Amino acid sequence: MLTHQNLRTLWILLLLYTSARAYKFDILKTHHEPQEGDVRLFGSKNVSEGRVEIYHDGKWGTVCDDNWDMADARVLCRQLNFPGAKSIVTGKDYGQVPGPIWLDDINCKGTETHLFTCEFKGWGETDCTHKEDVGVVCETGSINVDINDSTHSLDHSIGLSDFLGQIFDDGNDCDFLIIVQSPTGSKREDGTPEISQKTICAHKIILSQIPFFNASVGITNITVNLSLPCQPHFTSFIRYIYTRKMDVTLSSALCLHQMASNFGLKQLMEDIGRLFSKILPEDSTFHNQVSFYKYAVETKDLVLEENCVQYMAWNYQNLTRSPAWSGLSVGLLRALLTRSDLVAPDEYFVLQSVERWISEKGNSTDLETQADLLGRIRFPMIPAEKLYVIESSSPLYSAHKTVYRDNMLKAFQFNVLLFSNLTKQKFGKENINYRPRIYTAEPWSIVLQLSSSETQSGQYNNNYNNYGYGYGYNPSYSQTRSKSFSTPVHNSLIFKDTVMSWQANIFINRYECSNYGVSCESFPVARLTPQSYISQSEILFRKRVLLVCQGEYVCQIQDFKSNMASISANATQVLPYPCPNDQFTYQIVVTPEYV
Repeated sequence: MLTHQNLRTLWILLLLYTSARAYKFDILKTHHEPQEGDVRLFGSKNVSEGRVEIYHDGKWGTVCDDNWDMADARVLCRQLNFPGAKSIVTGKDYGQVPGPIWLDDINCKGTETHLFTCEFKGWGETDCTHKEDVGVVCETGSINVDINDSTHSLDHSIGLSDFLGQIFDDGNDCDFLIIVQSPTGSKREDGTPEISQKTICAHKIILSQIPFFNASVGITNITVNLSLPCQPHFTSFIRYIYTRKMDVTLSSALCLHQMASNFGLKQLMEDIGRLFSKILPEDSTFHNQVSFYKYAVETKDLVLEENCVQYMAWNYQNLTRSPAWSGLSVGLLRALLTRSDLVAPDEYFVLQSVERWISEKGNSTDLETQADLLGRIRFPMIPAEKLYVIESSSPLYSAHKTVYRDNMLKAFQFNVLLFSNLTKQKFGKENINYRPRIYTAEPWSIVLQLSSSETQSGQYNNNYNNYGYGYGYNPSYSQTRSKSFSTPVHNSLIFKDTVMSWQANIFINRYECSNYGVSCESFPVARLTPQSYISQSEILFRKRVLLVCQGEYVCQIQDFKSNMASISANATQVLPYPCPNDQFTYQIVVTPEYV
């Protein structure tokens, strides 16, 4: 039963009720239109399961289960950015199938990147019926866990939020209809696009605060054209307008961000934008990171674009091993290869990863594009011993001899000539090919970590007597938080035997800092000090500490200043990408650079 307060509010709403006029608004115009050869799973509530469908000649069609095996399923799931295939489903009813059967007797090796590149009879050549349509269950890894469990609550509410939310949920006496239309990508028998439609009943007095709804006198409904993946999140978005509260998940973030942008909800847009940093590490398949980047480029969101590229550059090695790697766009790969903060074992690893990307793309990338990407490899930074094997081991050498030979010649010159014989014009900062990235292979880095007892609550003790009043020996400190290592003074071959020694420490309290004669303001703090000296003034040592969250992803890169780097992640700093419980290992990297 409605209370007196409810009746009063609704009476005010009804005063604004007027007769029919309509208003139409298109949102998320950048929704994905199906392309030739696209695939999808259809007919299941689980995004990783369904009937296999492929887009050809402007129509979605199915695939017959004749000869379908796990190799075919792996190609299908990988094309959909899942890490692998779990099982094949036959004889299951996934709902009505109006389209043709496009593929039969398909035969994949399992290494293809697209289903239509596998062998099959021919488009539409089949003796099957729709009872033989094949279904697949893809492996999700962490995808479903992320979507279901990773919920970030935003609260911009005021006093009447819960009351207004109840009014929206009840739907009583609403006077404004929002008709949401989404193209499915299929076509009806008459050739017109198939449209999925839903209606939300709202209140004009609430929506009148959002100019884009045009909920003025004489307007009683609006048609919103929305992409199909975003349609399920639109009701939550409208409810936010009532309550100023919302739960944002990995699967809803992009849609809600663009809705907020299009409808002018600046605070919601900015807060979801900040959530992207929290969301980026949650998908180990990198499918969402790539999607976020594509969205940022389409919407010209430079902050989000940089955030995505930085995360993928810092975690480049994981990216190259992910199911999303072969699907990277040329633009994204170019963006990664221009960065000096790209983290990789060495430059030869970068070369091999790009060669693999090009090989997996096959003929879909032309020779000019391939040459451009190979030209972005910093050949002079490749270890000398690996330069010698490129000609015999590279799968692309014969197709791009000029690119390889020109760049390898520069690399050999750089490795064997003294700096005094080189000109700054040729090897200076303006030439990016001679600038190193962040290389983590031996001997350029060392890993330090806190012991399990030191990572518990209250681990960073500022008291002098954390280990007692004496200067007693602490095994865990010497073994895990204090290490010595050596690097060549430069990565060129001529300096290979000239060695620089370093002492690396992680301090967790004032006593340890004082014992080394240094003053520390926050904890933990890293210290890296040279134990030997060189005379080459043209070499600059860039020193960084990488915070690796639970051994899985780089969440922060911090420079050393005066041999010290504050790596506190609790009270004094906000990490670019969060780490649960601040469970880090600390990878200290030395990068000599010719200046």
